[in-house]
Amino acid sequence: MEETCNAVEAFRQDTLTPLVAPPGMSDEQQREIYRKMRLIREFDGCVKDLWKQNYIYGLAHSYICAEAIGVGACAALKPTDLITSTHRGHGHTIAKGGDPKRMMAELMGKADGYCGGKGGSMHIAAVDKGMLGATGIVGSAMPIAVGAGLTAKTLGRDMVTICFHGDGSTNQGVWHESINLAAVWHLPVIFLCENNQWAISLPYDQAANNPDVADRAKGYGIPGVTVDGFNPFAVYEAVREAAERARRGEGPTLIEAKFYRYIGHFVADDERYRDTACNVLWEQFDPLTRMSTYLVESGVATEEWIAEADEEAKAIVAAAIEFGKAAAEPEPETLYDGMYSPEFMKAQGIEL
Repeated sequence: MEETCNAVEAFRQDTLTPLVAPPGMSDEQQREIYRKMRLIREFDGCVKDLWKQNYIYGLAHSYICAEAIGVGACAALKPTDLITSTHRGHGHTIAKGGDPKRMMAELMGKADGYCGGKGGSMHIAAVDKGMLGATGIVGSAMPIAVGAGLTAKTLGRDMVTICFHGDGSTNQGVWHESINLAAVWHLPVIFLCENNQWAISLPYDQAANNPDVADRAKGYGIPGVTVDGFNPFAVYEAVREAAERARRGEGPTLIEAKFYRYIGHFVADDERYRDTACNVLWEQFDPLTRMSTYLVESGVATEEWIAEADEEAKAIVAAAIEFGKAAAEPEPETLYDGMYSPEFMKAQGIEL
C-alpha cells in the first residue's frame, strides 16, 4: 500500500497537469470531447454485465479510465486520418466516430456488426471511419500503422496514422522494428503508448528498467513526449503537434500517455495480483470527473448540460444494446466471406 501511495504522489508531481483548453478550441469542441468520453464510459460500463449474461462471446477489455486518451487524440485528427487499435478498442472506435449500434452488434457476434459478427470485441474495424482495426495480438498493430504511413507517403496523401498501443507491447520486437522503420523512412505515423502501468498482471516497472517509454524515442532519433493520460487536452496538444510534424514530412513521434488502469484487465479479472485499495486512490484523477468539473467551473457547460449529456449517452447505449440483441445471426454461407479475396478463391478452384 505504501508503494501505491508513493506512485500516486509521483504521478501527481511528475505527470498530472491542469485541464486548460488549447488556444482556438471552441466551447462546442470541448463539450463534444466530454460527450464522447461519457459515451465510451457508458458503452464499456455495460459490457461486463452483457458478457455475464452471455450476450457477448469471448473476452472483452474495457477502455474505462482511458477515455481522455482516445478522445483527445482523435479530436486532433482530420476525418481522413487513420488509427490502429489494440484488444481494448471500443473506446478508440467511438472516439473515431464509430456507430455504437454496429459496435454492439459486433460484440454480440451479429451480422449487422462492423465485421459481420466475426471480429467480436477484440477485432472491431470501422474502415469507413478510418479505424483500421483492433487486434488481440500484443503489438501487432505496429506494422499495420507503418504500412498505412508508407501508403500515405507513397501516394502523396495528406494522411496521418495513430498507432494506439499499450505498455505491454513495448518489449515486443515488432514494436522496435516498426518505430525504427517509420523513423528511417520519415513516415507520418504517431505511436501513442497508453501506459496504464499494468501488462495484465505485470507492473511496467518490472518489465523495463526505465519506466519512461518516451525516453526510448532517443534511440530512433525521433521526438518522445510524455503526457497526462487523464487529461484530454494534454493528449490533444501532443497529438496535434505530432500530426503537424508528420504532415510536414518530418516523420513519426512517440507519445506516452501515462495513467493507471484502476479496473480489471478484462471482464473476468479478479485482480488477485494487486491490492485493489489502490484503485480508489487513482480514481481521484478520473478523466470524466475532471472534465465535467472543468467544463462547469470554466463556464463552458452547466451542471444541467452535464446531466443531459450523461442521460443522452445512456440512451444511445441502451438503443445499441437493443439493436444488438435484435440483430440477426450471420448466415452459414457467409462463413468464409472476407477471409480471402475472390481472386484467390477462384485461383484455388473454390466456389462459395
